[in-house]
Order: sequence, then structure tokens, then C-alpha cells
Amino acid sequence: MYPEEITTPMRQELTSVGFKELISAEDVDNAIKEQGTTLVLVNSVCGCAAGSARPGVKASLEMASSKPANITTVFAGVHPDAVKKAREYMMPFPPSSPSIGLFKDGELVHFVERHHIEGNTADAIANHLVEVYKEFC
Repeated sequence: MYPEEITTPMRQELTSVGFKELISAEDVDNAIKEQGTTLVLVNSVCGCAAGSARPGVKASLEMASSKPANITTVFAGVHPDAVKKAREYMMPFPPSSPSIGLFKDGELVHFVERHHIEGNTADAIANHLVEVYKEFC
């Protein structure tokens, strides 16, 4: 588990712009089972989360005309039960953080793995997600 003083700013980077933080397995179940679209960002302390994933997802929501109805996040190394449950829904993809899942009516319809985030810019992530939202939201 990461110390609270390290992860709080990383979590607030998302919650301050409207992301709902899911901290339990029950929170994840409830969020994913909602009708419509739900974005789940598996947040992390790593550099690619800070440099690409978080800013890319935030930018995608600012740019997109069609957006997920629900935007949520779980934090690897902080809320293990929530992360474990989210990763169960993200199967068959292997666990990775950061990663981004888009669900529609409870079904995973798109997934961005860590290796798609590493080495990409926040702009590339944002542009990719905007196209995904056009298709599913």
C-alpha cells in the first residue's frame, strides 16, 4: 500500500474534475452495472499514469462531444479490493496499471492496456479515447 500523502494528489487530479473514486468491490460492481457507459481508469503512481494516462483521459473528456455517462477511477496499491474487482470485469486482459476500460451496460467494450499508454503522449491517449467515445457513447 502506498502512503496516503503520496497518492492523495494523484487521486485528487481526477476527483477534482468529476471522477468518482471507487474504493470497494461493491463500489465497482455498482458502477459497472449502471446502464449506459462507464469509464474506469486504473490509476497508478507510475510515470506513465502521471504523464499520459491521467492528463490524456482528462483531455479526452474536455474534447469529446460524446462522453461516458459515468467516469470513475480505482487506484492500484491503494484500494486493493476495488482494483481486484475492476480487473475481474476487465478480463481477459491481464492486470495492468494504468489502464482504461470503457463499459456499456455492464459489458467491457474497449480497453487500453498499459503498453498502449507507455510511450504515448497525453494527446495521443486523448485523441484515441475521443474516437472510442464516438463509437460507444
